[in-house]
Amino acid sequence: MDIKTVCAGLLTFGEASGYEIKKLFEDGTFNGVYDASFGSIYPALTRLAEEGHVVCREQEQHGRPDKKVYSLTPKGRAHFVAELSRGIQPDRVRSEFAIATIFAHLLPRDVIVAYVDQQIAEYRAALVRLDEAECDPSSEMTNLQFAIGLGRAQLNAALAFMESRRALLEAAAVPPQQETAVEARAVPGVKHA
Repeated sequence: MDIKTVCAGLLTFGEASGYEIKKLFEDGTFNGVYDASFGSIYPALTRLAEEGHVVCREQEQHGRPDKKVYSLTPKGRAHFVAELSRGIQPDRVRSEFAIATIFAHLLPRDVIVAYVDQQIAEYRAALVRLDEAECDPSSEMTNLQFAIGLGRAQLNAALAFMESRRALLEAAAVPPQQETAVEARAVPGVKHA
């Protein structure tokens, strides 16, 4: 699903500025579900406005430039529902942590330990954000409760897995005495020249 469609979907919950939409991706309901930058959000909102799917009004702010606030039009809502009904693609995962684990045999143990600790901390912080989202009055909708519950289940499963099996990953890392002479170890299924 493209950013334009997701932004239209966010506006079904009510009007928002580009900054407020970005915060939903960082700290709100969409954290961990979809990643978007200001560089993709604002062009998406501009295209939605050009297509008549959103309208934009300027809201005065004291001591700062006026804020653009976007709201979904009936045409935009119908278009969003049509796009969402066309089907969904399989989830795509992009995880730098997963990549690092694949190559843990090339990294010093303290680096792997730090990565695991960092990932566990990020998962715990995401659980806190889900708790906060669940307390939001708009999350009383059963579909949002489902999404929050699914996110919580995935995070808890990942945490349990990492905490119970981190020793396997740490054992794969380069022992401290060999860190200065790191050589590529054979990886099962990978042919080396």
